[in-house]
Amino acid sequence: MTPTASYAEQSAAAGRHIMPDLVRAFAVLGIVLVNVAYFAYPGEVTYHYGGLRTSWDSGAYFLVNSFFLFKSYTLFSFMFGVGVAYQMTSAQKRGTGFGARYSRRLVGLLLLGIAHVSFAFVGDILIIYAAFGALLYLFRNRPVKTLKRWAIGLIIVQILMAFAAAAAFYAWNTFDPDDVAKNVAAMQDGFPLYREVYGRGSFKDIMALRWSDWGGFILFSIPLQGPLILAFFIWGLIAVKTGVLTDAKAKIWRKARRFYLPVGVILSLAGAYMIHLSPAPLSSQEMLGTALIVLGSPFSTLGYLGLIAKWVEAPPSRLKTFMARGGTATLSAYLMQSIILSLVFTGYGLGQYGQITAFGCIMLALAVGIASLVFVSLWRKRFAYGPFEFLLRRFTYWGDNR
Repeated sequence: MTPTASYAEQSAAAGRHIMPDLVRAFAVLGIVLVNVAYFAYPGEVTYHYGGLRTSWDSGAYFLVNSFFLFKSYTLFSFMFGVGVAYQMTSAQKRGTGFGARYSRRLVGLLLLGIAHVSFAFVGDILIIYAAFGALLYLFRNRPVKTLKRWAIGLIIVQILMAFAAAAAFYAWNTFDPDDVAKNVAAMQDGFPLYREVYGRGSFKDIMALRWSDWGGFILFSIPLQGPLILAFFIWGLIAVKTGVLTDAKAKIWRKARRFYLPVGVILSLAGAYMIHLSPAPLSSQEMLGTALIVLGSPFSTLGYLGLIAKWVEAPPSRLKTFMARGGTATLSAYLMQSIILSLVFTGYGLGQYGQITAFGCIMLALAVGIASLVFVSLWRKRFAYGPFEFLLRRFTYWGDNR
């Protein structure tokens, strides 16, 4: 595959289909719209303290919660499973072992994730993907029926956990409101420290606080996201095994557009509205809204896949090719987004932590997301792989004679 070949020529040579690349591009754009809040404000409160000053701020936050929260990372997770299935197929065709190579890839993701937390972003997803990717290895040779049962079961577990958390917060707010108020006040009292360290501190101080916060992030993320991540890893395997990923006209995509998408959007809008009306962080109303968004997430994710499949059916266009080519290097786009946003908000950059409201943050994230896709798409016109894809690939194939 020559670096200067067109996207169509490269795809034909590698046996690639355009739909996975478009899904990756859409996912990485949605991820930055959600993640920017965690660059700009403490993770426990995000925009609640100082970020929601106008109706523009509230409206932008509502839209991100409605259409991207708990959906973009599931699309990314789906594509991780797709990538694993493709790697298995490639290893089989070459007659090479898959396990050792896959293990190196997971270690590579883990190392990138550690660097990501250290240098840019506490909300890194790569470490979690490395951990759950190891679990996915256990499912690699399971029949499709078994995979479907596991995927659906994990989604049910995730939904039950989200509503259990909402019930626990309801009980907490009902039976011990003073303790809730005390915890909210403690978070609010800690905000000046975050603004001081992240907004004005040295790189060493910022990195130390990131890793201190990372423990809490993992404790929150694993139960609220973990089962859904693994479920969509498995759905990615299923999509490749059944061939629907390369069949834009498959019945599942029509069903996804007509049924799953409306259900997911309605649930997500209801959940986002409850969050919008929430009086403060940690309220039972906010947690119930979050649970509704989690409930709608699998439906919305499948619906988005159905919409992308419909776009695949449409005649070729420059925009579609440009987006798809950018989708071949979304690891680089994802890390590039973090590098830029960390330089905007931290003290070793522009020091805007806690200074930009939700609307400004989300518009900034949109600009950064588009810029990252433009950059990697142009990069891929000259190079065979994105910069971080190249590093991960070299590590994955390190010591391999092929």
